[in-house]
Amino acid sequence: MGRNIWGCWQSVFSTPVLYGSLALFTSILHNVFLLYYVETFVSIYKIDKVSFWVGEAVFLIWNSLNDPLFGWLSDRAFLNSPQSGSQITAPEVVLKRLNALSTNGPLFALSFLGFWVAWARPSLQFLLCLCVYDGFLTMVDLHHSALLADLAVSATDRTRLNFHCSVFSALGAFSVFLSYSVWDKENFYYFRLFCVSLAAFSILGFFFVSRLLQHRFKKEIHPKQDEASSLKELCVGSAPLTQSEKPVTVGQYLRQLSKHTNFMWFVSMNLIQVFHCHFNSNFFPLFLEHLLSDSISASTGSILLGISYIAPHLNNLYFLTLCQRYGVYQVIRWLFMLKLGLSVVMLLAGADHIYLLCIFIASNRVFTEGTCKLLKLVISDLVDEDFVVNRRQQATSALLFGMVALLTKPGQTFAPLIGTWLLCVYTGYDIFEKQSVSAPDVASSSGNPPLRLGCFYILVSVPITCALLQLAAWSRFTLHGRKLQGIKNLRQGAQHSHFVDVKAI
Repeated sequence: MGRNIWGCWQSVFSTPVLYGSLALFTSILHNVFLLYYVETFVSIYKIDKVSFWVGEAVFLIWNSLNDPLFGWLSDRAFLNSPQSGSQITAPEVVLKRLNALSTNGPLFALSFLGFWVAWARPSLQFLLCLCVYDGFLTMVDLHHSALLADLAVSATDRTRLNFHCSVFSALGAFSVFLSYSVWDKENFYYFRLFCVSLAAFSILGFFFVSRLLQHRFKKEIHPKQDEASSLKELCVGSAPLTQSEKPVTVGQYLRQLSKHTNFMWFVSMNLIQVFHCHFNSNFFPLFLEHLLSDSISASTGSILLGISYIAPHLNNLYFLTLCQRYGVYQVIRWLFMLKLGLSVVMLLAGADHIYLLCIFIASNRVFTEGTCKLLKLVISDLVDEDFVVNRRQQATSALLFGMVALLTKPGQTFAPLIGTWLLCVYTGYDIFEKQSVSAPDVASSSGNPPLRLGCFYILVSVPITCALLQLAAWSRFTLHGRKLQGIKNLRQGAQHSHFVDVKAI
């Protein structure tokens, strides 16, 4: 009886479930951060425009550099050939990542709390909170994403892991529903309590789930490691070959990456995708206020907001089944075309079709975020190609994810800067001076269109521009179809030559 109960628990809390649950502890905090941090500093702490732009500029630099920096610190040992004859094994890589998650996850949750209490001058607090929060978020995201490439090689196994991430990310998006009910710029107390509760839940989750995964991995992998050690002693002839190789320097790695054509086309497309995702998140409340507030109730706005955060994860479950059938490349291409088509239809329909506008505002974010959820699978494929083409001893998953972030994270900073600039230039409305200007009356003595119409044109023109640029870049990406399958076969063949199979977890 006891064994049956234990077996039931083992099946419920399988490795994919535990891996996916780590996404829950990140998403419940990060969704709230994306939605409210700009509004908090602008409307509540009254940060001035210069401090906001300076803070975002410094954050742009830090946000871009910390990913490859932390990735290099994490994976630099994997670029060096073993000098003592002892090779780093795949299980040791996984355990190292889990140990990093058990430490940095709780610290990430604590850094989240720094935004919601005024403890310094707004300019200083804005800069420090953004940099500290993003530093720990980067560590968590790098190691969690790298595990996707380290735990599995086949598209089926990676899709299964990503499937569970989508399920738990959808659950984490419910924090948006709850946050909207306690968000009040005049009385911040209940929102602060809500954020403390989310952070406490996230701290406990990161600690216990990562420790449980470590325990399970060690328990199931140690017998295979003992067997590997015995076999390794018999493989005397293979050691001298590896010892003659030299470590890969930073310069050599960057030169290798610059020749990785698929990597360069992917980051070009992904830079635009990151910009569009954060543009939608940062300006979603603004579009609701100026395009729909006179036509829908507050509860309807709350539902739209919640759906826009939950539906991408639920949609991703369907997208992943399509990926298994048609491939990730084709599904992403269809999503770009869908984004372009919906935006053109909305532009032709105009701003007066309220129900169509509601559907478009929600679906624009749903399909844009849905695309983002699939990109980790593409980066994992790039990890495989890098491993095969450069004949690495161990895949540098975290480092490659970090290099992708180096070139694409600037889109996260460009989104609020370009968005506020477009709004000011096109409508004459400055969100930093909205206390002195009556927003509905901002029309155009200077030739600018009214605020509502300006918001509408910005809403539809941004996705049209992004979709066209992304389709152009994505058409040059060749890591799909037979070429991708060939790369995976070569990496799986290389991994089978190692003594311990990662997927034993």
